[in-house]
Amino acid sequence: MGEWHRLIQTIVEEIDECIKKHHDEMLTLSFLSRKLGYSEFYISSKFREISGMRFRDYLRYRTLAFALKEVRDTSKNFLEIALDYGFTSHEAFSRSFKEAYGVTPSEYRSNPVPVVLRTIIKPLDCYLISIGGTSMENTANDVKVYFVTIPAHKFLHIRNYESIGYWDFWQKQSQIPGQDCETICGLLDSIGGKLDDSGGLEANSGSGQIMAYINEPTGRICSWGIPLAESYGVRLPADYCGEIPKQMQLMEVPEGEYIVFEHGPFDIQTQNQSVEQKIEEAMKNFDFSASGYCLDTTPGRVFYFYHDPERYWKYVRPVRKN
Repeated sequence: MGEWHRLIQTIVEEIDECIKKHHDEMLTLSFLSRKLGYSEFYISSKFREISGMRFRDYLRYRTLAFALKEVRDTSKNFLEIALDYGFTSHEAFSRSFKEAYGVTPSEYRSNPVPVVLRTIIKPLDCYLISIGGTSMENTANDVKVYFVTIPAHKFLHIRNYESIGYWDFWQKQSQIPGQDCETICGLLDSIGGKLDDSGGLEANSGSGQIMAYINEPTGRICSWGIPLAESYGVRLPADYCGEIPKQMQLMEVPEGEYIVFEHGPFDIQTQNQSVEQKIEEAMKNFDFSASGYCLDTTPGRVFYFYHDPERYWKYVRPVRKN
């Protein structure tokens, strides 16, 4: 099964790259069949088995997700967007758009409310299929530790007071209507202006989404003895005033000081566990006595967790002056 997860990961990355570059002729099962050396039927069957979706449905909704961001973030006319993304006419694009999101492109542009986009499938999610080796080859020798002041912002999120870890978080959220991973990630993906977004139409359009832990007296006690509520969401500008999805919370996060533990890029398939261990040890062993700071456990302060293997693994924890 692992080999096919890798192959499907390759396919979904190829799909995003082709959509971004408008290479419509490569977005077909016949092209993938020739390129990968498997029959169209077999690729289609394995894609549905691993992703839970038919290939053609994923392709259509993923294309619309890219097109929606052009509607939201640019002033391009709708016919131009339609043709760029493989639709034969403005009418065909508008029809598909409304079928997917319940509004026409013109209605959405004038009032870009959150909608559920089809985010990129991640068959190699190390936490959901238990991969990620312990090799330390080619990883950074040290975890960088530094202090930063983060300006006031807002945090749009869902939270869980009982979960422990990423996998358990989404297992518990999936039991709550409208809070499953696909729905929440799709809604967050449709919101513009995210502070951590690495670039609107990049291949991983789920950028800007992060795990966080909120100092919360009613939360579960974590391994370092602090009661925390796990959460998942996006950081937004302090002046954000867009619509809030009914299943989410928007909290104001004042300017504050933080300590950052950051590891550089790594291979998620072979080094994930090793990097996790290194950064956990760095946090555990850091000597605050010489820094003039200590961890801030004041209720309401937020601790952010970034897991982006191509860029970094990073914990951003709130601190205060001693």
